[in-house]
Amino acid sequence: MGLYGVMTTSVSGMAAQADRMGTVADNIANVNTTGYKRASTEFSTLVPEARIVEYTPGSVQTQVRRGITEQGGLSYTKSTTDLAINGNGFFMVRGADGSPYLTRAGSFVPNSAGELVNAGGYKLLGYNLASGDLSSIVNSTAGLEIVGTANLGLKATPSTAASLQLNLPSNAAVALPANLPSANASTATFEGKTSLVAYDNLGNEVILDLYTAKSATGTWEVSAYNRADAGPSGSFPYSSGPLTTTTLNFDSTTGQLTSSSATSQTVAIPNGGSLVIDFTKSTQLAAAYIVQSATVNGNPPAKVTSLEISKSGIVTAVYENGSRVAAFKIPLANVASPNNLTVFSGNVFGPNSDSGDLQIGIAGTASLGNIVSGALERPTVDLATELTTMVEAQRSYTANSKVFQTGSELLDVLVNLKR
Repeated sequence: MGLYGVMTTSVSGMAAQADRMGTVADNIANVNTTGYKRASTEFSTLVPEARIVEYTPGSVQTQVRRGITEQGGLSYTKSTTDLAINGNGFFMVRGADGSPYLTRAGSFVPNSAGELVNAGGYKLLGYNLASGDLSSIVNSTAGLEIVGTANLGLKATPSTAASLQLNLPSNAAVALPANLPSANASTATFEGKTSLVAYDNLGNEVILDLYTAKSATGTWEVSAYNRADAGPSGSFPYSSGPLTTTTLNFDSTTGQLTSSSATSQTVAIPNGGSLVIDFTKSTQLAAAYIVQSATVNGNPPAKVTSLEISKSGIVTAVYENGSRVAAFKIPLANVASPNNLTVFSGNVFGPNSDSGDLQIGIAGTASLGNIVSGALERPTVDLATELTTMVEAQRSYTANSKVFQTGSELLDVLVNLKR
């Protein structure tokens, strides 16, 4: 079987080099594919049963390997939803079939539904933080949802905290009890009026009118009214009494609030929450009524304008009014032997018995890398190396074909011996 064995061996050599050329073609074709991992062909011998009398040629077999653990360089972009991993780990994504996959291809953009989808059509998965911070389930994809802006929509935040720093004139006259703002009389007298805009649960503006009047030496009354209840003149008398009244006591020596004085005022916002107004830094000095600073939190309905993603995977929704809300947490996944992952179309991978079970964690912890926002991982393909490999494969294929041709010619000579 000598000549037939020679021809069979050379055919296996040509087939092996054809496989090698296939991986080279794949690598060159994906030289611009984000997160692509270079494929290579490994060779091993197939030896037939050993014979003492005559030599029996064997053949060669191939195995394609991918350098999945090889880190590609980072290419920076202007999109915050372009993501790369600096270190170990993979993004969890969901395909059209609903199955979860692993990938390093982080070119995510929002689709028409606001979901983050990469160039392969796979949707990014993460934990929804709407119910608070969620810990990842180490060995399961349970709890993962598609990351996007679809459920963020318009957002209104009710006002809950405010700060008002006033200077109340120490030489002001004491108002008569019947004329204090809290009495809500048309004859009400006061040293100063400050209006603040707060927001209810629906994001409606609620204007609060705060009146200050001196009720005794070193003692001031602060009454808060709802502007919507104001009289025709825009002031007293209001159709309803004050929402709340607070007394501030000042030290006549320092002009600061005394230790026994109230330092804040709690106002119940109609159809809203309880707004706590902090007066801690207010003073009573020999100067005019002055508003030194005033702040109120909360915001009217606003839409999401952008997403910010931290290196630990926290996705923050940025609204048009400047407010920020933590919306999702993107985990990273890994397996014991990433180079043995099953490769699927779309530059995604799946675990199997050779790669080991899926392990999910938070970026930057354990052996997982960090997430880099505004960057993409370049493919691990080097064109010079691939072109060199291509020439080597071509030469080896030609040499094997020569062996086959020689064996075929010798077989012709053997067949023609009888003629």
